Amino acid sequence: MTREENIELVKAAQAGDPTALDTLVSQNMGLCKSIAVRFMNRGVEYDDLVQLASVGMIKAVRSFDTSFGTAFSTYAVPLIIGEIRRFLRDDGIVKVGRNIKRIGTDAMKKKEEFLREHGREPKMSELSELCGVPVEELVSALDASCPVKSIYEPVGSDSDGACLCDLLSDDSDEIGKTTDKIALAEALKALPETQRKLIYLRYVKEMSQANTGRILGMTQVKVSREEKKIIEALRRAL
Repeated sequence: MTREENIELVKAAQAGDPTALDTLVSQNMGLCKSIAVRFMNRGVEYDDLVQLASVGMIKAVRSFDTSFGTAFSTYAVPLIIGEIRRFLRDDGIVKVGRNIKRIGTDAMKKKEEFLREHGREPKMSELSELCGVPVEELVSALDASCPVKSIYEPVGSDSDGACLCDLLSDDSDEIGKTTDKIALAEALKALPETQRKLIYLRYVKEMSQANTGRILGMTQVKVSREEKKIIEALRRAL
């Protein structure tokens, strides 16, 4: 579908047309699947990830502002990823066995009792003896009993809105990089063919402005101006 057709379907879906909504989700299912693949091997089945991506797509349909002039698919990408990430974060994909939980709970109780009685925390060997389990097993149980911290949890007592993810390096954020690539690809699709060719020659083939101009029948000055205009348009779209 063209960008305009997508927009018309979004308007119809927002007006309550279920057929338009089904068509939008169906037409953009390839985008949902390509994002879902990136979250595989994290404890959730692929089909479930696709379903989560579809939910994100539906939310994007309902919240998309057609007056912004942004491509719908570009807008939908972060919402789809956010829906999957939210599920992985909140649904507790780290599973702990019942026996490990029981040992951890028992250890925490005995630790508190020891602290009240002796005025200090027990050594690991002392706690191991109290619980009747090997030190190695006790360490694993205590580690598993610690609550998982969300990277979106506020850091410190200040109310400046800072969270853990703001303090982490994003050098290995492959999902974030993939998101940017998908959004960029969708934005490029909306460009006229000549502009797409210009970007391809300049940034994929790494040609000079002069060589690009010779292929496209433009002067170097024209290529430079077009390139700046395209980059600005992509920035707005993203």
